[in-house]
Amino acid sequence: MAVTVRGDIDLPTASTHEPHPLHRVDRVWPETNCYLDLWLETLHALGLEPRAALAFLIGDGFDGEQWTFFKYPPEDLRRMYGIEVAEINVWRTVEVHVLDHFALGHLLTVECDAVYLPDTAGVAHGIAHQKTTIAPIRLDPDARVLTYFHNSGCYELDGDNYDGVLRSGSAWSPYMECIDLDGIVRHDDHALRSISADLFADHLARRRPGNAVQRMADRVISDVPWLRSEPVETFHRYAFGTLRQCGAWAELLADFLVWLGGGDLVKSGNAFRALAAAAKTVQFTLARAAHGREVDLRPAFDTMSALWEQGYGALAA
Repeated sequence: MAVTVRGDIDLPTASTHEPHPLHRVDRVWPETNCYLDLWLETLHALGLEPRAALAFLIGDGFDGEQWTFFKYPPEDLRRMYGIEVAEINVWRTVEVHVLDHFALGHLLTVECDAVYLPDTAGVAHGIAHQKTTIAPIRLDPDARVLTYFHNSGCYELDGDNYDGVLRSGSAWSPYMECIDLDGIVRHDDHALRSISADLFADHLARRRPGNAVQRMADRVISDVPWLRSEPVETFHRYAFGTLRQCGAWAELLADFLVWLGGGDLVKSGNAFRALAAAAKTVQFTLARAAHGREVDLRPAFDTMSALWEQGYGALAA
């Protein structure tokens, strides 16, 4: 028999789930990173507006090696939705922990191996071991069937894949978090925007000075000779941590600013949306450079840097 969380929460099935508009396939970056994406869909499935808590993006940037792996801060989820998030101690199988927390009215995030996830067909499923994170929302231990959020959608797995994700007795323990829904709050639109504006001001104040795109450009250009000596798999991992995260960040930030509203916010959002598109173009150019083509990355990066300045400049106004 299938088991899920709290009878008062109507969670979807793999066949009925409608992804949030932030995961439309016509977007420049339909997916961001596994953790942020599963939270977008989890909040959406809970009947909450995921854009409201994206204010933290304004404070992110380049750390000298890679673009911020952006995630909803637990304190923002608490303030915006009344949801508590905390790591749990994993000492039993994932299956037992998920069932136990379902009974307590909680959801869990579960770090797992993408080799067992059918939605990664052609990339990792049955092919390559890759760390990723899912959010189980329904499981049937007898039939060995699991429904879960991953990346931009809701999926189902069974059989050996079920055992690999939930019943593995491996020596290492996956990172898991409890999503405590006991204090969940559903604010009206006015309250959401008011809280979001306060969070936005807090995160804008913590932003590191200087142009983050320019810092990334300097690092990426200096890394091109090294990338040319590496296998193609290295390029894909490198691009994910730099240009892909930057582009996805910019597109989500644009969506947040437009949702929050106001003339200068929309103007800033338009600049960041253009930055998201430019990042994809630069990623293609970097691929050619990594394969030995003589290309000049600096002009394209200068365009990205100028859009970054426009975006933050409009906010300063």
